[in-house]
Amino acid sequence: MSRMLRVVAAGDHFVLPSLIESAVADELREHPCDVRQLTLGWPLEPFGPVAEVTEASDAEDVLIEALSDDREVLITQMAPVTERVLEASPSLRLVVVCRGGPVNVNLDAAKSHDVRVCFAPGRNAAATAEFTVGLMLAALRRIPQAHDLLARQGSWQGATYYTYEHSGLELEDLPVGLVGYGAVGSRVARVLCAFGARVMVYDPYVHGEIHGLRVASLDELLAASRVITLHARLTPETRGLIGARELALLPPGAVVVNAARGPLLDEDALCDALENGRLSAAALDTYEREPLPPESRLLGLAERVVLTPHLGGASRATAEKAAAIAAGEVGRWVRGEPLAHCLG
Repeated sequence: MSRMLRVVAAGDHFVLPSLIESAVADELREHPCDVRQLTLGWPLEPFGPVAEVTEASDAEDVLIEALSDDREVLITQMAPVTERVLEASPSLRLVVVCRGGPVNVNLDAAKSHDVRVCFAPGRNAAATAEFTVGLMLAALRRIPQAHDLLARQGSWQGATYYTYEHSGLELEDLPVGLVGYGAVGSRVARVLCAFGARVMVYDPYVHGEIHGLRVASLDELLAASRVITLHARLTPETRGLIGARELALLPPGAVVVNAARGPLLDEDALCDALENGRLSAAALDTYEREPLPPESRLLGLAERVVLTPHLGGASRATAEKAAAIAAGEVGRWVRGEPLAHCLG
């Protein structure tokens, strides 16, 4: 009989420990497995830096206790896998992070302790793509502002939005530019094509067939787009990718959408362009600083902006996919197969 695999499912209030345990049970039907569930506080409690790792729950002591009886595998989204945790867990051999990257893991320490580290790319691609299109429609058609008038103020005086000057844009035949064409951007492009939008794409790292028209430069994309939506990775090269110069290239009255990473966009430049009327609207789910500080200029632009608190990936399917992807890595590890998404 196979040796019992001892697992800690350190979930939270989004990727539930029960989802992780169920996914592991489905993956390892023929292999005996003992799963210990642990529920961390996120998102009801904020994440932050913990020791030398970032974006983690402050739970080193709880995690060390959960791993104490020769647990070999840790599956988690927010647990802080620090040098201290690794040092205290000599039986640990595999960490699988239910996120697009293992930012809560000290990778150097994991390597020195002979611990493999995997992650779950693409788990929220569909959810974020759908949310992006939702943001776009909300901004183009002033849906939140109209909702506020009727539902919160009890006013039917939305006639202003029916005047030609203030009425919204529709996606059919609208030139929409995508900055980035990865897992999210490619899905957004397919949806927009179904709406009949004139989709253009700038991504120097993607080759082959795409949905829409490929353009050669970012400047060319901006000059031709009534709406731009950002889907680039955040790197030192893309930080501040869209600033005052780039926004000035957009046609007057354009709309900016960002559900990717906040620092891709210069928020002060965006606010300037919204305040002076150069842009008609913006829809944002991510920000340069999160949580959005109370002094942010964006909060004073309610008539022109749609703001959501980084919810693009917040779907039940995202949590279920994350657990399934993580369990798949555990299954490959148990069977001695190559790991699909491994950094160490």
